[in-house]
Amino acid sequence: METIKCVMILDENLPLGLLANTAAILGMTLGKLVPEAVGEDVNDASGMRHRGIVEVPVPILRADRERIRAIRKTLYEPEYAGVTVADFSDVAQKCHVYEDYIQAIAEVGEGELHYYGIGLCGTKKLINKLTGSMPLLR
Repeated sequence: METIKCVMILDENLPLGLLANTAAILGMTLGKLVPEAVGEDVNDASGMRHRGIVEVPVPILRADRERIRAIRKTLYEPEYAGVTVADFSDVAQKCHVYEDYIQAIAEVGEGELHYYGIGLCGTKKLINKLTGSMPLLR
């Protein structure tokens, strides 16, 4: 796992509640897409079981919507074919039933989406190339 790096890039202009929601959704999606990043269950000293957590740090970075869109577009280049990508957009956030999301996203072009955030997992080299100079969300 040491050669893998995961990051989340969130729209710095979102209110706190949407930032938290976006991070939670991206985290669950990345956990599904990259299950090897999640460690095994563990027991504490009392013998109580705790579910495995990620074995790699997942820094949460900030960017404006244009930067997020530019990174998302870059990820379509062949060089980044091995990077696992999850995104969460305004279209997804407005839908409370998954079937509604399926229908809504099918009617919107990629250029019309406002990405609230994207999550990336890949080799450290590629992820650092994309995000190395980006500030943390604080």
